[in-house]
Amino acid sequence: MANKEKKIITMPYEKRKGLYGYGFIALWLVGTLIWFVYPLLNSLLYSFMVVKPEKGGMQGTWSGVNNYIYIFTSDQYYRKYLVDVLIETLWKTPLILIFSLFIAVILNQKFKGRTFARAVFFLPVIIATGPVYSIINGDISKSGASSAGQFSTMFSTDLMGELFQFIGIYGLSDNLQTIIETVSNHIFGIVWNAGIQILIFLAALQNIPLSAKEAAQIEGATAWEYFWKITLPYVSPMILACLIFTVIDSFTSPDNLVMKRVLELQQKDLQYGYASAMAWVYFVIVLLVVGLMTFIMNKFIYYEVD
Repeated sequence: MANKEKKIITMPYEKRKGLYGYGFIALWLVGTLIWFVYPLLNSLLYSFMVVKPEKGGMQGTWSGVNNYIYIFTSDQYYRKYLVDVLIETLWKTPLILIFSLFIAVILNQKFKGRTFARAVFFLPVIIATGPVYSIINGDISKSGASSAGQFSTMFSTDLMGELFQFIGIYGLSDNLQTIIETVSNHIFGIVWNAGIQILIFLAALQNIPLSAKEAAQIEGATAWEYFWKITLPYVSPMILACLIFTVIDSFTSPDNLVMKRVLELQQKDLQYGYASAMAWVYFVIVLLVVGLMTFIMNKFIYYEVD
C-alpha cells in the first residue's frame, strides 16, 4: 500500500495570535456575560414591571411604561436632582481639567521632590473609597464630624469673605461672589477627583516629540507661546479622554443626588422596578451628554498625522 501523505494544517501567525488573545480573556468574557450583561438585561426588564421581593425570588407584574411616565410626571425629586447633577458636572468638569493640566505641567518639570509631589497628587486614586472621602470631607456621622468637618471647611464662605477683605477686594456682585464661594467650598473635591487626569496629562506631556521642543527654542518661543502652540495641541486628544472620564466619574459617583435616589429606592424602599427605570433614564441621559461633548470637542482636537 502506498504511504498516505500526512496533511499538515498551518495557521497564519496573525490568526494564531488572535486565538491566544481570545483564550486569555475567555474567563473575563464568561464573567462579563454572567455578572454584567445578564443583570443589565434583567434590570431593563424590571424597569417595565412592578417588582417585589417574595419567598423564592423576585415577583414582577408587567406595568409597561408606567414607571417611566411616573418619573417625568409625578416624581418630585428626580427632575430636580437630575438638573442639579447636570449643573454641578457642567461647572466642575472644566475646573478639574484645568487644574489637572496645570499640575501635570508643573510635575513634568525637573525639581527636587518631584517623585513625592507626584505621589501626593496620585494618592487619592489609591484611597478613593466612599468612607475615606466622607471622613475627610466631614460628611460622616455625628461622632467624627468635629475633626473631619474642620478640615472640610478650610475653604468656607466666611474664610473667603475675610480673605477678600484682607487683600482689599470689595463690592463684588452677588453672582460673582456666589460662584467664587461655590468653587472654594468644593476645592477639596476638585483636587480629590483629579488624580487620574493628572496621570494621563503627564503621559501626554512626556510624549511630546523632542523635535517640537527644539524647534520652539530655536524660534525663540516664550513659555506662554510654547504652551499654546506646542503643549496644548499635543495633549488635546488626552483632554477629550479626560473630559469623558471626568463626566462619567461625576455621573456615576455614589455621592451625587440621582445615584443616592436610585440606591435609596432600591435598598430601603425595595422598589426595584421603579429604581431600574430611573437608572435606565439616567444611563441614556449620560450617554447623550457624553456623545454631545465628544462631538463638540472633536472639532478642536489636534491629531498628528504621520
